[in-house]
Amino acid sequence: MSKRKSAKYKLDRRMGENIWGRPNSPVNKRSYGPGQHGQRRKGKMSDFGLQLRAKQKLKGYYGDVTEKQFKRTYAEAARMKGDTSQNLIGLLERRLDMVVYRAKFAPTIFAARQIVSHGHIYVNGVKCNIASRRIDVGDVISLGSKAKEMALVIEAQSLPERDIPDYVAPDGNDKVSFTRVPKLDEVPYPVTMEPNLVVEFYSR
Repeated sequence: MSKRKSAKYKLDRRMGENIWGRPNSPVNKRSYGPGQHGQRRKGKMSDFGLQLRAKQKLKGYYGDVTEKQFKRTYAEAARMKGDTSQNLIGLLERRLDMVVYRAKFAPTIFAARQIVSHGHIYVNGVKCNIASRRIDVGDVISLGSKAKEMALVIEAQSLPERDIPDYVAPDGNDKVSFTRVPKLDEVPYPVTMEPNLVVEFYSR
């Protein structure tokens, strides 16, 4: 499992946006960039800079997946039929850790990855500890018996700042079904994501 080694909210500060829509994000108080000159760094960005920023934001949102993993996902999206940017979002939303996060089994994507890696998540009744596992339409994702009692899970289920999207269908409090692969405009991002710029970045 890849771990995020730096503080997760540094990404919020760097982007100047509340990436995950969390109430305790530092951007809610300080919308400028980090560092001594953070308030003055507002120069015009090049096309490359905009593309890189879009990639870092999308990659960070999905739990700061490694560059190798993200690039591999892009390459797979590019090989698929249809719009590459839509394909990329569909593949990212099918990650097991993201489905766990969408189901409100965890308060953050990082916590979702942790409860998967600790063996608290079942896919179609079989324990799975691989956060990057690709979920298929019709798969049933459920919490293990210990996870149902975890404070982390109970906290996540009561969070008011996000709802379960309609492509993840709940069955009680401990089980969901992945009903379809979403399009970009169906994914409940708290900020604007621009996968088209990510496609431009990798196809340079």
